[in-house]
Amino acid sequence: MAKITEYSAIHLISEAKADPEKWNRIPTPDVVEKTVREMEKRGIKVIFAPDGKEALSELKKIIPSGAEVMNGSSTTLIEIGYEEFISEGKSGWNLMHNKITVENDDRKRAELRRKSVTADYFISGANAIAQTGEIVACDASGSRVGAWPFGAGHLILVVGINKIVPTLHDALNRVWEYAYRLENARAQKAYGMPSVIGKCIILAHEKNEGRVTLILVKEALGY
Repeated sequence: MAKITEYSAIHLISEAKADPEKWNRIPTPDVVEKTVREMEKRGIKVIFAPDGKEALSELKKIIPSGAEVMNGSSTTLIEIGYEEFISEGKSGWNLMHNKITVENDDRKRAELRRKSVTADYFISGANAIAQTGEIVACDASGSRVGAWPFGAGHLILVVGINKIVPTLHDALNRVWEYAYRLENARAQKAYGMPSVIGKCIILAHEKNEGRVTLILVKEALGY
């Protein structure tokens, strides 16, 4: 089961004025299966995980020891225990995030952040999946979505089935009407300032076989 944190959706829904009945529903198994088939047609490998614990386990299996790893900011990754896992220092991975956080020089830190989107393995959540197979993610600066189109050697997405919606149009609406409202509420609590939708990515097709893996979790996660 997912780890509920201070910034999990359940604690922000009321303040964010988001509608979970519309945008955070668990789809039927046939809808999930249809969506997976469509994603696979688009060159995306899909691995099922029954819950967050198993999602983290699958993630560990995919990434080899010594690999260069970066992750985008993600409530989903927090809820599956990813941040807690890497904070223990036992992953065996070359964590670019650690290099960025310890760098005190602003110019060097900015350069490391730019390079991080070309990591061997970039891990991220997503904001919506259309039943037609497209995957959508947005953020303020682009640090989370910059790796998606081309930069990262391998892109690993961890997404709950609660983010599946009927069409690409619905996926984009989910970002504006649900995910953004929750992220904006989180940002104001965490940073004392509002968020903004600055950059959006639609992953519609991946031609490099094996580059993109989506771990689809059979529970509600993130925004």
